[in-house]
Amino acid sequence: MNEHIEHFCDVLIIGSGAAGLTLALQIAEQAKVAVLSKGPLKEGSTLYAQGGIAAVFDENDSIESHVKDTLQAGAGLCDNAAVTFTAKQAKSSMEWLIEQGVPFDQFEDKKGNKKYHLTREGGHSHRRILHAADATGKAVQTSLVEQVKKHPNITLFERYNAIDLITSKKLKTIDANAAIPNGNKVHGAYVWNRNREMVEVIRAKSVALATGGASKVYLYTSNPDVASGDGIAMAWRAGCRVANMEFNQFHPTSLYHPDAPNFLITEAMRGEGAFLKRPDGTRFMSEFDERAELAPRDIVARAIDYEMKRLGVQCVYLDISHKPKDFIIEHFPTIYAKCLSVGIDITKEAIPVVPAAHYTCGGVMTDNHGKTDIDNLYAIGEVAYTGLHGANRMASNSLLECVVYARSAAEHITQHLTSHTANVSIPAWDESQVTNSDEEVVITHNWHELRMFMWDYVGIVRTTKRLERAYRRIELLTQEIEEYYSHFHVSNNLLELRNLVQVAELIVRCAMARKESRGLHYNLDYPNTLPNSQPTVLIPANELSNNKLSTN
Repeated sequence: MNEHIEHFCDVLIIGSGAAGLTLALQIAEQAKVAVLSKGPLKEGSTLYAQGGIAAVFDENDSIESHVKDTLQAGAGLCDNAAVTFTAKQAKSSMEWLIEQGVPFDQFEDKKGNKKYHLTREGGHSHRRILHAADATGKAVQTSLVEQVKKHPNITLFERYNAIDLITSKKLKTIDANAAIPNGNKVHGAYVWNRNREMVEVIRAKSVALATGGASKVYLYTSNPDVASGDGIAMAWRAGCRVANMEFNQFHPTSLYHPDAPNFLITEAMRGEGAFLKRPDGTRFMSEFDERAELAPRDIVARAIDYEMKRLGVQCVYLDISHKPKDFIIEHFPTIYAKCLSVGIDITKEAIPVVPAAHYTCGGVMTDNHGKTDIDNLYAIGEVAYTGLHGANRMASNSLLECVVYARSAAEHITQHLTSHTANVSIPAWDESQVTNSDEEVVITHNWHELRMFMWDYVGIVRTTKRLERAYRRIELLTQEIEEYYSHFHVSNNLLELRNLVQVAELIVRCAMARKESRGLHYNLDYPNTLPNSQPTVLIPANELSNNKLSTN
């Protein structure tokens, strides 16, 4: 008989990036917290974020301007209330990060006063980006990890994969006669302990998904390996609505070099004067947008994609070598060192770059407290759809969203902790019918096939025929993966593949539903933008009778 291990906490946080760790620190004084990390605690998208975090600190800037810029970048699909809420909370959220020890860059003004150095990125009308050189995410992650490790009420579970959420409805499917209260509530999660290779249970009064995005569904991505859409897939299987999954942001400038895969070249470099050039050295962005290199990311990514296909070249070039050497090294030390390690001196030569999948603008639908459709279940950060990003995310609003919504969720969770019902009976994970697999090649092959056709058919530029081809392949892969999942012991790769194919289906379904081109979604068969367009909302089949919203 399998060993049954249960852990107990008030709040289970699945994910250990900026959103998850901010939430943990915000509620740890009032609750016993468990933080689940799929890999090492520091590993995640936050660690690799370079540019910075947007907030109004300059007296010549305004919240209204931040809101206006965000709405414009979102191409008409942002939720105005969510954008305003985020912009208003931005400065206090950054001040909280500063209190946690995040070392944002500062300078002395002419009067000798210390001020924060603000940079500018695409889509912003003012300098409002706080940053720690070109490694802001690393500074944020390192500071928050340091604080979390000190707190006695926070238990860290490293190298643990969440498998599925434990909800009232799931328990009913396991035992129809179980004494489960009415309504669909979350009671915890089944998790796979990678250290012991066994499934355990974590009970919780509330669960927060802070698992990041799903860019690993694409062959080329700037994201780390952990970005496999786990939270989105788990929430969908549990009965939550998801929205706007067709809007996948492709970062325009990822380093093109075999010895440095997935290395991002921050947008801040263009903000500080870098030019995009063809292989012959000529600039091209002004031919696509009057803002040239400072145009929003979707425009820049499509322009690069167009030039690469038109010229039949494998990359374009980002050139900042016309700036003083000291300026380049001071502002971009991480990029300078990384490029130098592969033989590129950015103070003397241009950087070869290509677009790469970077950010998931859609996700699990939530309100301004991070609440989902399931009682006691929250989603914060990139895993969530709040309405902030619309059809395109403006630069440096991502880490901001993590902190703002984590703080808001913390407030709601702590106010409602005492109102939770008593524990229900949770059965142990049943592995009596599974065996160890001797064909890991099945997972490897399906993994590569999925990421390849998502890149080819559901990438920067799409067509209806490509989307239909992708959907047919997803249906076949889903059958194979579910059959494999039901017969063999779980593993990290199997769990991620299961989640990725689910997320791929959601992306394609949303993309097929949108009969226009808008923001990050560009379909050659529907090149025009429609008036009065709405978010694309998908509802799980078993939830259709319980929700008023329907697919766009």
